Amino acid sequence: MIIVSNTSPINYLILIGHINLLPEMFQQIIIPQEVYNELSDVSAPSSVQSWIAEPPTWLKIQFVSQPSDVIVDLLDQGERAAILLAQELNADLLLLDDMKARRTATERKLAIAGILGILDQAATMKLIDLPAAVQSLQRTSFWASDSLFQKLLDKHCIQES
Repeated sequence: MIIVSNTSPINYLILIGHINLLPEMFQQIIIPQEVYNELSDVSAPSSVQSWIAEPPTWLKIQFVSQPSDVIVDLLDQGERAAILLAQELNADLLLLDDMKARRTATERKLAIAGILGILDQAATMKLIDLPAAVQSLQRTSFWASDSLFQKLLDKHCIQES
């Protein structure tokens, strides 16, 4: 399976202590050089900068050789590069969260998943304590509606009566 990731899913998985999910679920993740640059930027959280300073063996950093186009140019560098690399490699899955980037990827017939999709699959595989992971995610700068978080929790958590 070829999995390409944008900055956001990696960033938030590091922040909530679940970056190990990526190799457990997908074996290898490919990121474009631009995503590596964003993860190591001085504006990134220090824990993210520390993590990417010594990338794990399951993370492959690759340059994009496909030229950009007008639509993709409207996105930030990491999102643009991730979409182009996913197209170039004919990726099975593209990990990204930004709504505009997700729309662009979907229009290009790319399969996508974001941080909530990763947590959903990890909970299905019984790899995480979903309520604790969601609570950790809600303490970061990640934004999703309360109803979306609740829908995910309801799907996996048996309600006490």
